[in-house]
This record gives sequence, C-alpha cells and structure tokens, in this order.
Amino acid sequence: MNPAGGRKRWIILLAITVVVLTAAGSYAAIAFQRFQDSRSAASAVSVASGGALPEAPFVLFRNTAAGQGYGMAGTVPLSAPAGQRSLASEACDRVYGTARNLVCLKTNRGLVTNFEAVLLDRQWQPTGRWAMPGIPSRTRMSADGSLVSTTVFVSGHSYSASGFSTDTSISRTDGGAGTGSLEGFALLANGSRVTAADRNIWGVTFVPGDADAFYATAASSGRIWLVKGSISARTLTAVHDGVECPSVSPDGTRVAYKKNTATALAAHWKVAILDLASGAETVLSEPRSVDDQIEWLDNGTLLYGLPRDGAEGDSDIWQIRTDPSAQASLYLEHAWSPSVVR
Repeated sequence: MNPAGGRKRWIILLAITVVVLTAAGSYAAIAFQRFQDSRSAASAVSVASGGALPEAPFVLFRNTAAGQGYGMAGTVPLSAPAGQRSLASEACDRVYGTARNLVCLKTNRGLVTNFEAVLLDRQWQPTGRWAMPGIPSRTRMSADGSLVSTTVFVSGHSYSASGFSTDTSISRTDGGAGTGSLEGFALLANGSRVTAADRNIWGVTFVPGDADAFYATAASSGRIWLVKGSISARTLTAVHDGVECPSVSPDGTRVAYKKNTATALAAHWKVAILDLASGAETVLSEPRSVDDQIEWLDNGTLLYGLPRDGAEGDSDIWQIRTDPSAQASLYLEHAWSPSVVR
C-alpha cells in the first residue's frame, strides 16, 4: 500500500467529515432559530405569565398553541377552560400535578439530547430533578403529591411500534427511597410468576386513599394485563386482560383505559372503562384512536388528548361522558397532558 496515497485518502475523508459536520451544525442552528422564532410569535390563544399555581380547582396541561408559550405548562380554571390560560416558564413534554406540587417530564435538546423529570412547587420553583433513561411518555402523582410515577421509552417511541421497551418507576417527592424500576417487581399472572425477559410495565395510576397501591399495564409474550401493584410487597398482580394506560376514577371504583381493537402493529385504541368490583367492561363510542393516558374530569366524565388534524405538534383535549352512547366534545383546544386538580 502506498503510504502517501493512504494519507491522501485520510485527508479527503477528514475534509468530507468536516464539511458534513459543519452542514449538520448549520442545519441544527437554523432549525433551532426557527423554533425560537416560532415560540416568540404572538400566541394563537389568550395567555398570561403565571407566578404560581392558582387556587384549586383548576386544570394543569401542556400548552400546544403556536407562538409564545408553546410547550409550556399552563393552567385554566376548572370552571372556565376556554378562558385565558396562565403559563409558567417551564417547558414540558408531559405534566401532572396536585394542589401543592407538580412534575414536568422534559426533553433537553442540544448537541447531546437528554431527558429529565423536574419536581416543582406551587411557585413553579424546582424542588428536585433526576435524569431519565429515555423519551418521556407517561407520568402521574398521588393525590397528596407524595408519590410520582414516570414512564419513558428506552427504545421505540410508540406503543404501536414493534420492539418498544419502557422503563417505569415510582419516586417519593420528599427525597425518600422510591421503587426503582418496576421491572424489579414480581409479576404474577394466574397464580404464576412471569419471568420472561420481554416484560414491559407502563402507565402507573395511584389508588385514592391507599399509599401502598397502584395500577399499571404489564405485557409479556404477547399478553397485556391490568396489574395491581403493591409498593411494600414489590408485586404486580394481573387482574384483567387488555388494559393499557389505566386511570383510576376519583371514587376508586373504576379504571378508564385504552383498549386495542385492531392488531399489535396497527393499533386502534378505543376508550373503555372497567368496573373493578364486577369486572364488567364498557367500551365508549369515541371512534378515533386514543393513544393517551386518560384523566377523569369527575366521576362521570373523561378527558384525553388527540392530535389536531393537519397541525403537526398541536393537539386538543376532548371530553366524553362514561355513558356508552355519549359523544365526545372539545374541552380545551391547543392543549395536551391534562391534570385535574381539586
């Protein structure tokens, strides 16, 4: 091999690499500047900067209206969801809260993108934060604000994608020891322990009035279950099939969830409700596919987010009564990730 020829090829390769990296950096800079410009434009809705969480009751959400405040956590009074929204200066992918604190799952974009969860107090001041190992997907808090759950995609970015993998954990907001990944909990189905390596757990919802109990979704070997978890016993016990992203009702008697009525690779999620005492399932009339963890507005009404047609990055929050014949209606436009705080 000719040494001079080898050096020449390396020099050419290095030059090409520098050009490619420079072009990529320029593209990223331009894209970031366009993003910043879009966020500084006038908002499509009436907004105001909020200094603190309002007095309950209110709805906490992620603002998706184009312009100033896009992606920021916001609130509206429960009695006037269409009114002016108060926005924080914290950008979130997912948000959930209580009357005294909230959690914000966020993506920090840069040369190296990373993900984190941030705990905020009533004044929107951070009281804790920790790194997350993947893309933010779901989060919930217990009613008293002492526990927070997070679900991220470690691989994949959709529950309809093949080979997706999640990581779900429960943390304490007082700095105490949490659960670590729920993958370490014993998964029990039909009286037997499930030990398959393909286990996935996601979408925690806490049981009102019980600091030890929660529900979640678990999957393994093509099966999907609603599981009831015990923090102290470190167990997940299957109680019903086909339940994804559960949400316990305020009175603790029912679970709302998304139910796949198509195939694993081409999912279509219907909104459904499970009566925990009887095991009776009710599928609601919403015809669109709802890929969200549903929130209860009250014991008879559900909230969920849907992408806005023809508007990438925008979404709306819809409401529907738990009557199987009820029709959905728009609740809060240009919004995502609702959390009802009473």
